[in-house]
Amino acid sequence: MPGFELIGDEERKEVMDVMDTGVLMRYGFDRERRGVFKVREFEQAFAAYCGARHALGVTSGSAALKVSLAALDVGPGDEVIVPAFTFIATWEAVLEAGAIPVPADIDESLNLDPDDIEAKLTKHTRAVIPVHMCGAPARIDRILKSARKNGLLVLEDTAQAAGASFKGRKLGTFGEMGIFSFDYYKTITTGEGGMIVTNRKKRYDRADWYHDHGHDHNPKVSRALEGRTILGFNYRMNEFQGAMGLAQLRKLEYIIAEQKKNKAALKRILGEVKGVGFRLLHDPEGDSATFLAYNLPDRNAARRFQKEMAAAGIDAIYYKDNLWHYLPNWEHFLARSTANSKKYPFKDPGYKGKQTYGTNRIPNAEKILSRTLVMPIPIRMSPERLEQIAAGVKKAAKVL
Repeated sequence: MPGFELIGDEERKEVMDVMDTGVLMRYGFDRERRGVFKVREFEQAFAAYCGARHALGVTSGSAALKVSLAALDVGPGDEVIVPAFTFIATWEAVLEAGAIPVPADIDESLNLDPDDIEAKLTKHTRAVIPVHMCGAPARIDRILKSARKNGLLVLEDTAQAAGASFKGRKLGTFGEMGIFSFDYYKTITTGEGGMIVTNRKKRYDRADWYHDHGHDHNPKVSRALEGRTILGFNYRMNEFQGAMGLAQLRKLEYIIAEQKKNKAALKRILGEVKGVGFRLLHDPEGDSATFLAYNLPDRNAARRFQKEMAAAGIDAIYYKDNLWHYLPNWEHFLARSTANSKKYPFKDPGYKGKQTYGTNRIPNAEKILSRTLVMPIPIRMSPERLEQIAAGVKKAAKVL
């Protein structure tokens, strides 16, 4: 699945361009860098690939979420609807913005259930973050319809779905803003790093200013002397990350094609097992094929199957017990253990709402994830490895 499988001469060449200039920061030193602006070039190429007007490189997918929320003016007193099944960074970013996350249920696609948005609305609700989990699209059309009806901002978390699409349009371009992650386990990687895309110039400008201490990046004056509009912080992508991203982006369509081929082969093997079903895909063509999610008849069958698969050396993630991707397992979140003794923003006196995080609020997630296993899809898979997996699945099937 991860782009690190394909790191090679192309990435080395781009990185050496940076090394030859000695300029590792994305801004300034124009004479010394001799026309080499890797982050800028990566942003332009990524925006073009997604069909977005603007792209901004940042230090991580988590930073992309926080910067986007700042650009959207989401903050204290606000609530943000977030699916219960996602990497915890989606929730952390809401807290970092000073807002309160509201748990939303999932549907059979493992993504946010559009029907649950209105059930979770309060007078404090400001935004919704649909997460395109495990490489496949949420029902973004219905999510947008509900959001527009109720005056909500939409921030797409596309961290796990670079290159995926819905009805021919790249994910991340439907909402006000979309974010991507390029950490070492993502479809394409820059080691760390993230990207924000948007078609709205005002949103882009606020994100641009915020991610670099409020600098407005006026090309007519020195970076230290241009004007200021808002305060910010440092979430700048560096030139090494931009260089890696350029090389990896050129491989993205190949990566997805290989994953689709390998996923189809694995799906055929698992499809022969009685009692195995597969995740609902709202747009199979738009799936980036980074994961294969399948379900067993019940919780006990899923656990038995996972145990046998692990014994055969085959990954089968049981997200129901995962400590990083499912709300009921985040003991520090449930204890309101933010990084300050005042437990802000949970105890912000300016917040007038009230949220609870029990499993009774996410019954579908409890039911669906309890019988679901997920297999990462490699970019490279040898015939021998495929045979090993087939033998492991055949053996695991005997415990059902």
